[in-house]
Amino acid sequence: METVANVLVGLVAALHVYILVMEMFLWEKKPGRGLHGFDPEMARATAPMAANQGLYNGFLAAGLVWGLLAADPTGFRAQVFFLVCVVVAGVYGAVTANRRILFAQALPGALALAAVLLAR
Repeated sequence: METVANVLVGLVAALHVYILVMEMFLWEKKPGRGLHGFDPEMARATAPMAANQGLYNGFLAAGLVWGLLAADPTGFRAQVFFLVCVVVAGVYGAVTANRRILFAQALPGALALAAVLLAR
């Protein structure tokens, strides 16, 4: 179960690196605009906000990687903390921005969190 948990945590970390890249570097390009259906003008106007969100997603990814690399009990605690942050951010995003965030962010985080807790 520990291997499954580690793989899921790694996948959630990779997801947040992907989100960082989309929001910080590709927001005004076709892949970033297509993600939210923005035209070039809207993407340009919201780029600073998106870059800020991308940075936060990078911090989540970094914390999850730290949790994977650190020895227990620190690694376990870091994984739990950052996965809870992912789930909370995903639920908040689903309520305030777009419901698909619940499935794209909160659900993977919750599954990884469950696996980490079960592996303990």
